[in-house]
Amino acid sequence: MRATFMYGAGDVRVENVPDPVIKLPTDALVRVTASCICGSDLWPYGSLSPADGPARMGHEFIGVVEDAGSEVTTVKRGDLVVAPFAISDNTCEFCREGLHTSCAHPQAGFWDGEREEGGQAEAVRVPLADGTLVKLPVAADSALIPSLLTLSDVFGTGYHAAVAGGVNERTRVTVIGDGAVGLLAVLSAKRLGAEQIILMGRHAARTDLGREFGATDVVSARGEEGIAQVRELTGGHGTHAVLEAVGTMSAYEQALGIVRPGGVISRVGVPQYEEAPIGFGSLFRHNLRLAGGPAPVRAYIEELMPDILDGAIEPGKVFDATTDLDGVPAGYQDMADRKSLKVLIKP
Repeated sequence: MRATFMYGAGDVRVENVPDPVIKLPTDALVRVTASCICGSDLWPYGSLSPADGPARMGHEFIGVVEDAGSEVTTVKRGDLVVAPFAISDNTCEFCREGLHTSCAHPQAGFWDGEREEGGQAEAVRVPLADGTLVKLPVAADSALIPSLLTLSDVFGTGYHAAVAGGVNERTRVTVIGDGAVGLLAVLSAKRLGAEQIILMGRHAARTDLGREFGATDVVSARGEEGIAQVRELTGGHGTHAVLEAVGTMSAYEQALGIVRPGGVISRVGVPQYEEAPIGFGSLFRHNLRLAGGPAPVRAYIEELMPDILDGAIEPGKVFDATTDLDGVPAGYQDMADRKSLKVLIKP
């Protein structure tokens, strides 16, 4: 079969590899029918050392179960399933608390840690299939597939930002970042009833989609100018929650300037730093809190799916380009160049 590898920064290749096989009785084999490139894939695309490659790519996919181990009971051959970006057993104490990204099972982890597997491919061996995979009640050619694919990562991640930030109908929210996660954080904040949603982004096509998803205001400026504009929109106080969907230090500093006293900075952009201001002059003085982390999207799939199935929301609008496996390397470059928001892959 064919699969995507990243050999180093800017070097993505699609190559032939052995077909996956069942290794454990809890495994399932899934033929991928829809996958995508994630914004977080752009971090290694810009910086991966050839010494650390090649890496199998792809942690978001939908597919058809082709085979299942003897202990798999929740899915069977022929089922269409979606896979979250984290592998989990859905039964340990952390999973029961809705924290699937901290699953205690020895086989649990992230797809990026499965060196022989990846979703940007024709097929995948899925460990802990009972806990990881969720059956979809549609056909593989359904028009809902792009939206259902967002349940594997970006919608669940944007929703986690809003939930961890305590967003409700009395909340003013700022979302930093107009990538797919940021836009779906806007949609999530709207779904949770936020009274004001300010989107900070500077790409008009994306912020227009943000308005469609529920943003009440758009601020294109960054840094001190952007902070001042958000504060002007909020009576000088800032917002109760800042959903940070970028991951850079400048985005964190922007969040600090925007959040109101007693508020929450909820980070779901993968942090590209380990040290950040948290002391008296930053978080402590005004009772500010930090929240967020890798989204346990498995915990949200059953909650979010009905709104997609009945057409109440269409998170799949974040996909603005579609390709087959041959076009994946160019898809990475287009996303890195901001020519594409998010690329859908149909192997």
